[in-house]
Amino acid sequence: MKAVDHIGIAVKSIESSLSLYRDIFGLRLLKTERVESEGVIIAFLDAGNLKLELLEPFSEKSAIYSFIEKKGEGIHHIAFSVQGIEDRIEELKRNGIRMIHDKPKRGAAGAEVAFLHPSSTGRVLYEICEKSKGE
Repeated sequence: MKAVDHIGIAVKSIESSLSLYRDIFGLRLLKTERVESEGVIIAFLDAGNLKLELLEPFSEKSAIYSFIEKKGEGIHHIAFSVQGIEDRIEELKRNGIRMIHDKPKRGAAGAEVAFLHPSSTGRVLYEICEKSKGE
């Protein structure tokens, strides 16, 4: 793992949440993006040495919708930046880590992502992400 890339935070409404993060905390909104495959709208905020990723579901089929229904708004995952994501997945599996995704899938900003199952990581959902050049 290279570094923490971002912390994902599930929210009911990005628009409502931005007043806290942007106006009160003074974080800069970098961009928003709709990720159809995951049923979410994402807002990335610059938090200095990492980003905060606000995740708002727009579909009841979204994992974020289910998360909010069960647990309420809050921290959803911590993402580590990696190089060679497919090799990292295989290495994690060899070391006994159960993966939610055995193959990387397309995430926000064109990154390749995979999630580690919380049953293998002390009940914390971790994501590994490999960004394309220039991100």
